Amino acid sequence: MSSPDPLTPLPCAQVEGQVSPAQVRRAIWATRLQFAALGLFGGAWGVHIPSVKAQYDLGEMALSLVLVSGAVGAVGSLFFAGRVIARLGARGAATVAALVMGALLAGVLHWPALIWLLLSNVLFGACMSLFDVAINTEGSALEAVGGRAIMGNLHGNFSLGGMLGAAFTGALIRADIAAPWQLAGIGAGFALWVNLAARAMLTVHPEANSSEPRAHFVWPRGVLLVIGLLAFAGMTAEGAMYDWCVLYLKQEVHMTQDHAALGYAAFSGAMALMRFTGDALRMRYAERSILRVGGLTTAFAMAVVLLSGVPWIAIAGYALVGAGLAQVVPILYNAATRVPGNSRAAAIASISSIGYAGFMIGPPLIGGIAQVLSLTAALTSVVVGAALLAWGARFVPEK
Repeated sequence: MSSPDPLTPLPCAQVEGQVSPAQVRRAIWATRLQFAALGLFGGAWGVHIPSVKAQYDLGEMALSLVLVSGAVGAVGSLFFAGRVIARLGARGAATVAALVMGALLAGVLHWPALIWLLLSNVLFGACMSLFDVAINTEGSALEAVGGRAIMGNLHGNFSLGGMLGAAFTGALIRADIAAPWQLAGIGAGFALWVNLAARAMLTVHPEANSSEPRAHFVWPRGVLLVIGLLAFAGMTAEGAMYDWCVLYLKQEVHMTQDHAALGYAAFSGAMALMRFTGDALRMRYAERSILRVGGLTTAFAMAVVLLSGVPWIAIAGYALVGAGLAQVVPILYNAATRVPGNSRAAAIASISSIGYAGFMIGPPLIGGIAQVLSLTAALTSVVVGAALLAWGARFVPEK
């Protein structure tokens, strides 16, 4: 039996007895809300990292340890995320993860000692990673049963949620609402939001390779390893932009901090916009071509930014970098589910384990290079990563 194409509608009986088009539409909207909720949650957490630093009187090294503990939990959970989702379903896994995430965010400023903060942050990162895999698994299944590309749109909602979360939390800070109350409210709201939206998610997913045995965790190898390495290149470049783009404009281009923030807005806004429009491109053009063009655009734009040192060119270049990287995760996550022999959750968790490492390794590596050479030299890693992405696009399995 041949494997069904992920963008070919499957018989409703393969999903949960009978699934109507209206149910699929509701599930798509529910998943959009889940992606937006995760983005909003991440934006709020990012804004309050200084609150954690101040509450526990942490130095730079101790704060880095706290952040790394979350990343360790995130990567570690990917080894069992596929099995949890196989047992609970994407809907159940997302619900449980959201409840724990909300509770941990509400209590993050109340731990009696640093060791408890570190341990809680490992669990926090693990649940966030599980939630991420669950909703991406749901998105991939909805592409299969709905017969149209939606992953870019879903990730666009994540980007939009991140911007709204940061803006909303900033407004709460300006309103002089105490940080513990803010985090408690955001944590409770997030858990409630996810649990209400989850009611419309699918209860059973169609499997992409139903004729073969399916593993719920798989070590990346072969094509799956190649996809993971491409995700590593793309997510390293993306993480570098999130963490270092404003400092580069302030320190190397000599822009004021408020003007340098426009570069971050240009990068994130262009990424969100491109993700919302990217699904139409995926339906019309080969995914390899989209990745290749995106990688080349990113490499060229970032090279121009680093060589010019002109403020308006840098901001325009950041927008092109965001647009070029926008489709990396949606395309590669969905491409992983087309590799035979694995469940959707296992395939996504497998490449995520490599891609997340890019977020962990990239920013400290850039900091080390900047310390020895310069931030301009360090950010050439974005050019290199994007060029490797463009070159490796040929190995991505087409839909």
